[in-house]
Amino acid sequence: MRRKTSPIWHPFTQHALQPEMVRIERGEGAYLYAADGRRIIDAISSWWVVTHGHCHPAIVRAIQAQAEKLTQIIFAGHTHEPAEQVASALLKLTPPGLDYVFFSDSGSTSVEVALKMALGYWHNIGEPRARIVVMQHSYHGDTIGAMSVGARGVFNAAYGPLLFDVSAVPFPHEGQEQATLDALEQACRAKPAAFIVEPLILGAGGMLMYPAWVLKEMKRICEAAGVWFIADEVMTGWGRTGTLFACEQAEVVPDIACYSKGLTGGALPLAVTLCRGEIFDAHFSQDRSRTFFHSSSYTANPVACAAARANLEMWQDPATLSGVTEVAAMQERALAPFRADARFKNVRRTGTITGLDLDVRDSGYLAGIGPRLLEFFGGRNLLLRPLGNTIYVMPPYCVTSADLDEIYAAIADAANLH
Repeated sequence: MRRKTSPIWHPFTQHALQPEMVRIERGEGAYLYAADGRRIIDAISSWWVVTHGHCHPAIVRAIQAQAEKLTQIIFAGHTHEPAEQVASALLKLTPPGLDYVFFSDSGSTSVEVALKMALGYWHNIGEPRARIVVMQHSYHGDTIGAMSVGARGVFNAAYGPLLFDVSAVPFPHEGQEQATLDALEQACRAKPAAFIVEPLILGAGGMLMYPAWVLKEMKRICEAAGVWFIADEVMTGWGRTGTLFACEQAEVVPDIACYSKGLTGGALPLAVTLCRGEIFDAHFSQDRSRTFFHSSSYTANPVACAAARANLEMWQDPATLSGVTEVAAMQERALAPFRADARFKNVRRTGTITGLDLDVRDSGYLAGIGPRLLEFFGGRNLLLRPLGNTIYVMPPYCVTSADLDEIYAAIADAANLH
């Protein structure tokens, strides 16, 4: 078999099936511009990170200004203005009760930090707990801890020996919500360290959606049992579910929360893990062995923090969330005809995210239709990356109604592929 000519190994890419990559030269708003002159609608926010649009002027200006002042500094024993401003703004925007901000650089690492915070708390108070409870079909990232608390399957089958055991509760499918709640209550009786969940929507697991009342009940169960509740809002944050954070819809304040992706508006990698004061206090001591031992070389990178600061300033303007509400309404209008289309099933929407499953025999992430759909949408100048037979649309908030018409027209035509 002929090997690819480029030395780059791309993520989540089978190079034997996709030997050539699409070369992108620039981005603006909801569009990407390829080297061959094509304008491509970014219908998935470039892997769920771009919120206000590519190369948003305010964020670009903030990056440029900071790059002339300070580009990097060790964050152990040091601080800087962009990080201080980001932390302060986050505590104003996030649910009250989250008191401390720990910086990292990706969604996966923010989850690793959350797990270590939970385990460190129990270790430091002299009540070691090692078990983590998770939800079936979940996905929390690709580092070892994040994979361990995600669903076992094709994503991590080769790495099984590295993964630690967890307790799993079933996904709360419609009509089966009580089974999930009962399973969580049972799991909490064994005194685990924490329960981690993606609020309202399981992303890579297939854009599976469940109601806010279930999330609220899960938090109640954890609180009653004294189990830390970790909300992985890496994907669901920053307006994706219709509110700034998904937990708001359930009136839930997580004990630990993970945010990334849209934190910088999608411009630069940055993540944060927020926690309650009790968790910080359990690590606060004259005893250096109780230090929270986690870092990366680029923790709270000043340029990334400057981008986040500009993004957070936009979220303090009510007009930003009003724009999200309008995108959600446009998505519902565009999706409505598919609810009566027999070629699709489980047609669904939460906030600005829609999902629908092509009704084929071969389903799941490795469904044979997946690569064909990817190629088809590419031919229509759309960045749509199906999860097997599941097609989803998660656009930047600058998307237009005409853009969505083009996207959903292609989805309707794609149903004829099989």
